[in-house]
Amino acid sequence: MYLRYVALLLLLPGLVAAQTYRWVDVEGKVHYSDRAPESGSRNVQQLSTQAAPSTSAALPYALQQAVDNFPVTLYTSETCDPCAQARALLEQRGIPYRETRVADAQALEKLIGASVVPLLTVGREKYEGFESAAYQAALDIAGYPKISLLPPGVRAREEAKAGATPPPAPGANAPK
Repeated sequence: MYLRYVALLLLLPGLVAAQTYRWVDVEGKVHYSDRAPESGSRNVQQLSTQAAPSTSAALPYALQQAVDNFPVTLYTSETCDPCAQARALLEQRGIPYRETRVADAQALEKLIGASVVPLLTVGREKYEGFESAAYQAALDIAGYPKISLLPPGVRAREEAKAGATPPPAPGANAPK
């Protein structure tokens, strides 16, 4: 009985990664099948049904829950020593975050309503400037692990362009 389950589990990856074909027959009908089309078919495409790997799916459960419920964004500028300190804290702690670089204080004011970099958002809460204890407390309250749980090969930082969508206004889903 046990061997049947093991055999079934070994076959599943092959089923998930199966090939699918799409083609148009001589009458103009579009077909999808797991078998190659017969000759005379037009516009034959070989499609892969294997899901693309997701970095968020590779995260441990506790870390994924924190990322889903309280995403972290760090707004920085090019020449900012406190920004480098904030980035180092997030990297050392293994916090997945999005970094958005802004050109100047006016751009930041227009983007998110603040004028001081670094600016950290954890969920909908904003933290202007860099204060290690405040950052650590905000991450603790949001449920982020105190030590890095990032799997090998997964980067903490995701670069974003300066015109990125700002986080929602403070209020809902704020850490309590």
